[in-house]
Amino acid sequence: MSTQSALLKVMSDAARKAARGLNRDFGELAELQVAKKAPADFVSAADLRAEQVLFEALTKARPGYSFHGEERGLVEGTDKTHTWIVDPLDGTTNFLHAIPHFAINIALERADVGVVAAVTYNPITHEMFWAEKGKGCFVNEHRLRVAARKHMDEAVLATGIPFLGHGQHAKFLKELHQMTQRVAGIRRFGSAALDMAWVAAGRFDGYWERDLKAWDLAAGTLLVTEAGGKITDADGEDAVLGKGSVVASNLDLHPQILSRLTAAK
Repeated sequence: MSTQSALLKVMSDAARKAARGLNRDFGELAELQVAKKAPADFVSAADLRAEQVLFEALTKARPGYSFHGEERGLVEGTDKTHTWIVDPLDGTTNFLHAIPHFAINIALERADVGVVAAVTYNPITHEMFWAEKGKGCFVNEHRLRVAARKHMDEAVLATGIPFLGHGQHAKFLKELHQMTQRVAGIRRFGSAALDMAWVAAGRFDGYWERDLKAWDLAAGTLLVTEAGGKITDADGEDAVLGKGSVVASNLDLHPQILSRLTAAK
């Protein structure tokens, strides 16, 4: 059992505050779905409301920190060395279809250090995944470790499938072909934030995806490494947030996953 620092408490409290609105909106959205109305604008509004709550809570607690959110872009603060990287609703398509699998993602990036604190919160299950650099990874009060499986044929991997007008479809199909022949299973749940949190929790043995944004990835990079895992971009380098691709797994499986991605080129 572990107690959160003052910084993590600020982040967790902000996530829970934003989650109240998302849970309320999610309940209304389910009714819209049943009524077969088009709820896309509704979801966009829910996104914006959640980010506003996060922006207000985080900037009040840490005045001067910069804020980089999915909806409003970069808002520079007086303190250029600290930046919140925030996705108020990761898994928007799930939310849009009343599928209860989405998350609020908050990371704090420090200049010359990288991500130093992270929170990924699923408002439906009330699972709060959190980590601080050098202090381990937790879900609620329980310490997390990545899975210990060493062989691809035992592994369940997560990925994301490029959707309409987005991503590299041909490349993905080649990569999928390389993976499916060698693993126990592949899952596509529709939230990069939760995919990475679940790698940290040992539920998934590994995860790969391309064409993501910094706010999808920032929190998860710290969760996985603090749980004892390894994070690189899809080329095996350390440019995850810059390139928008990711491979996350334990130390044994990581080179094996990268090998399959290389074979798919």
